[in-house]
Amino acid sequence: MKLRNKKLSLFEQILVYVLLGLTLIYFIFLIFGKYMFGAANEFYRSFNIFSNAGDINIFVRIVSYTFFIFGISFVVRLALKLLLPYFKKLKGLLTIIISVIKYVTVVIWLFFVLTAFNVDTTVILAGIGIVSLIVGLAIQPLLADIIAGLFIIFEDVFNVGDIIVADGFRGTVKEIGMRHTQIEDAGGNIKVINNSDIRSLVNMTNQLSLASIEMCIEYGESLERVEAILKDNLANIKEAIPEIKEGPFYKGVSALADSSVNLKFIAKCEETAKYQVERDMNREFKLLFDKYNINIPFPQIVINNPIEFEKATSKEKLVAKEFVNNQKEAASGLEDVNDRN
Repeated sequence: MKLRNKKLSLFEQILVYVLLGLTLIYFIFLIFGKYMFGAANEFYRSFNIFSNAGDINIFVRIVSYTFFIFGISFVVRLALKLLLPYFKKLKGLLTIIISVIKYVTVVIWLFFVLTAFNVDTTVILAGIGIVSLIVGLAIQPLLADIIAGLFIIFEDVFNVGDIIVADGFRGTVKEIGMRHTQIEDAGGNIKVINNSDIRSLVNMTNQLSLASIEMCIEYGESLERVEAILKDNLANIKEAIPEIKEGPFYKGVSALADSSVNLKFIAKCEETAKYQVERDMNREFKLLFDKYNINIPFPQIVINNPIEFEKATSKEKLVAKEFVNNQKEAASGLEDVNDRN
């Protein structure tokens, strides 16, 4: 399911301005109608929802209730939506408040309409209390979702814009609603999860993430010569990839594969840049290996004498040993979750 375009169409923009204009006109009539029509005028008495003097026109009163209640609700919800981009940590809470206002507005309007027909709403309220008890038992899953959503907001578990992993689905939180949370992955697909079904998750936004890659060299390459070269060039790779916050660090030999010696590199970066940093690291290390004639193995058939690889000098061996020890100390505690070596 693709995310719908949230940008308002021209028709929707015009509709918003029309509603705002009608609401403004309504409140002008409500405030200054007394001077325009006279306090005793039947239309104004019916239009003025704060007056119960004399007989009123029920139709005019209901229209006035509608503009007053829905007008205020519309303006408040519009103001909250305009504030959403400026309050990242409160986006989820504001979204829930907007939803609550929308539903509460309809209930309040119904009660005012019943009042216009002289219906005793106190009896209805008493009946609602009993009905609510019965209905509450039937809608426990709904209540569980709403309560779970409130806990997510108030305990700051995650917010709109955070990158999380929930139920094996990784994506950006697009909306925290009263009942469910919407998560969008890198492909634009959206997963909708009921708030009460979010049992465990990983919030990838609260701290820096690890970008991890492996580079392979041939068995004939001198590992110590490669490590000495890495010592002199890791800082250059960091400069070439500004998204790297810490590192890159050389973690050592991660595997002795069938046809290669695998070297592990990690770096800390923002979660949103993790995959791009990994791609950039692959590129920079490939260029580095090409520059120093470090062969990366690939399937081939040798039909002539094997290559004679360069040997490490005594100085390079000492530099490599010191470099490996320093890297272990610098990268201590920065284990990749998939790193078993």
